[in-house]
Amino acid sequence: MEAIYEVDGKLDLAITLEDGQARNKSGRIYLDEFCSTNNIPLVKSSHINNEVCIDIIKEYDLDWLFIIGWSQIASNELLSAPKKGVLGIHPTLLPEGRGRAAIPWAILKGLDKTGVTLFKLNEGVDTGDIVAQVEIPLDGSTDAAKLYDQVNIAHVRLIKEVFHKLRNENIVLKPQVHELATEWPGRKPEDGEINLEGSVFEAERLIRAVTHPYPGAYYFNDQGQKVIIWKASVDEGKNNMSLKFYDGTLIVEEYDLVSM
Repeated sequence: MEAIYEVDGKLDLAITLEDGQARNKSGRIYLDEFCSTNNIPLVKSSHINNEVCIDIIKEYDLDWLFIIGWSQIASNELLSAPKKGVLGIHPTLLPEGRGRAAIPWAILKGLDKTGVTLFKLNEGVDTGDIVAQVEIPLDGSTDAAKLYDQVNIAHVRLIKEVFHKLRNENIVLKPQVHELATEWPGRKPEDGEINLEGSVFEAERLIRAVTHPYPGAYYFNDQGQKVIIWKASVDEGKNNMSLKFYDGTLIVEEYDLVSM
C-alpha cells in the first residue's frame, strides 16, 4: 500500500480482518493509521467473501482488487465484483510451489532460487495468469527471517513496477504452464520437531526454514524441556551446547528453553 502511494498512485478502498483475528499469525498488520492518514475508507470483515465486502467493492466500482496476505480463498462472486479482476501475490515462482508455507518449503527443499509472483486470481488456488515475477536467489545460509524480508521487498518492487501499467491497461497476462506445477502443503508448529536420529544437515536446514517469524525448530531434552533452536551451524565455532547426529555435530547458537 505504501508502495502505491510512493509512485503517486492511490487506493479507493481497503478491506482487512476484524481486529481480533489472526493476532498470532506472522505478518499480521493493522491498516487503521495508514488509511486514516491517506483518507482511505477501511472496511473490517471476518471473511473476504462476506456480503459486506462484495457489496462495497461493487459500490465503489473498482477496476482492480488486490488480495494480498489473506489466507482465505476468494469466491467466484468476489472475483467477479471488480470490473477488471482480482490480483494476488504469491511468494514462489509460480507454477512452482502453489499452496502454503512457501518460505519454509523453499528452504527445506534446498532450492537455489525462489521468488514472488503477481498474478490474476481465478477459481483455482494459485493457478491464474501471471502478471510479473521477481526472482530471489537462495543459498546455504538463507533462513526464514532473511527470505521473509526479501519477499516483502519483492512485493514492493512488483507493485511499483506494475501499478501504472495496470492503470494504463498496459499489462500482458502470461498463462501458467500447469504441467510444471507443484503444490506445497501447509505446515504446523509440530512439523518443526527435529529428528535426532536423522541427518545433521536436515536438522540445520529445518532450523533455518522455521526460525523467526515462524514457531522454530525444536527437540525435547533429557529433563523434558522443549528446546527451540533459532540458529545453528554444522561443525563450526565453539559453543556450550551441541547436538550429535550420525553424520555430524550441530552447534546451537541461539535457543530458548520451554518447560513443559
